[in-house]
Amino acid sequence: MLAFAPLRDVVGAAGTALSWLTDLLEPLAGQMATAAAIVLFTIAVRLLISPLTVAQVRGERRRAALAPQVRDLQRRYADDPATLQREVFALYREAGANPIAGCLPLLLQAPFLLVLYRLFTTSEGGTGLLDERLAGVPLGHHLGDGVGGAAGALFAVLLAVLLAVAWWSSRRARRASAAVGTVAGTPTEGPGAAVLGRLLPLLPFTTVLVALVLPLAAVIYLVTTSVWSAVEQAVLRRPQAVPPSQALDRNS
Repeated sequence: MLAFAPLRDVVGAAGTALSWLTDLLEPLAGQMATAAAIVLFTIAVRLLISPLTVAQVRGERRRAALAPQVRDLQRRYADDPATLQREVFALYREAGANPIAGCLPLLLQAPFLLVLYRLFTTSEGGTGLLDERLAGVPLGHHLGDGVGGAAGALFAVLLAVLLAVAWWSSRRARRASAAVGTVAGTPTEGPGAAVLGRLLPLLPFTTVLVALVLPLAAVIYLVTTSVWSAVEQAVLRRPQAVPPSQALDRNS
């Protein structure tokens, strides 16, 4: 179909690049060369969008620094939720602390996941990739194709890693959600905010559900990007040292 011609071109280019990377890694990785190429491909994607992740964390810290002003707005517009929300978002916008920016790193990965899906489920990236295997399991294998032989054990390991990372990420999300009202000072009243607060910690587990319907190659991508995200968040969100001058001010 002509409507998908641009996508076929992208998938074909990605297939050529992945095949080249596989050939490059084959002397070192042997039969795991294609899987290793997918891991390196994922790391390249994450490095590409890492500036957005850094900007996301900086925006969160800016919002935390605006807490006193937000609390003042909450007192001023306590009886006018619509005005309160408008004023808070205006304050964030002026300070360059866009609360929506946190979704961009996740959204930008969707096209890469789609490309990998088509690479290992169609012949658009070249028939050679469809024959590649990991531990004897075709990289285009889905759970629905069966869990006999090495497939069951391989998917079990990958899903266990995804589940562990999702649990860890969920714990961090719960702590961050609990800190919103006390540290960031954002308005958390209302049933909508309460529902959102309950849903956000569950979002990391969607990767496990998505992995159930993806081919093995895309699951490898998901595992790699999830582990990368966990390490990246731990590094970027580590507690910052308080400058001596501020520490003196707090103790005075």
